[in-house]
Amino acid sequence: MNTAELLSQLSVWVLPVLFAVTLHEAAHGWVAWRLGDNTAFSLGRVSFNPLRHIDPFGTVVLPAMLLLLSGGRFMFGFAKPVPVNFSRLGHPRRDMVLVAAAGPGINFAMALVAAFLIMPLAAVPGAFGTWLGANLLNMVWINILLAIFNLLPLPPLDGGRIAVGVLPNALALPLQRLERFGIFIVLAVVFIVPWIGGKLGLDLNVFGWIVVAPSMAVADALLRATGVQ
Repeated sequence: MNTAELLSQLSVWVLPVLFAVTLHEAAHGWVAWRLGDNTAFSLGRVSFNPLRHIDPFGTVVLPAMLLLLSGGRFMFGFAKPVPVNFSRLGHPRRDMVLVAAAGPGINFAMALVAAFLIMPLAAVPGAFGTWLGANLLNMVWINILLAIFNLLPLPPLDGGRIAVGVLPNALALPLQRLERFGIFIVLAVVFIVPWIGGKLGLDLNVFGWIVVAPSMAVADALLRATGVQ
């Protein structure tokens, strides 16, 4: 792939990723603010400005690595987590679930809106219509992928916080203690386990099994339901 082709691929991935991670984090902050904790709001994190949410590794390095490794066919990333002081929430345990669910919820909503817009906006003539269609298609995929990834029941992912909020204490407390190690577990599953599997001649793409495959199934179902496929 030459430079021009790579830049073309990059142009239709960057916007969907930025929109997905920005609204994901802003949704967490907005719901927390409405439920009594103004920590994120006072820090300017309830914002649609991507610069307020960029994480150097998750928003820049990781997507660039994935884009290069996939030959310009795949990009994924995450933003800086929005700070939430759960003790300020009116009903801390219940509200923690609502705050956590807001991120994946907005991603599913964005995927739905993008899917409905693909047909009318992709019909715009010329290269601009093709570019719009590619952005919207990637927006469907990235938002569903981000939502399903974040719903994994492992803190500090949103699914982990939801699980801690709904499980009985006997299960919630041990799960909560995993939070400090959560990001390392995720990185190991995404990068190290498949690498080890490759060395052993085994397919150990756990991330593909539990996140990518379900995301593809949901995205395909949504695109069929909206007449795109």
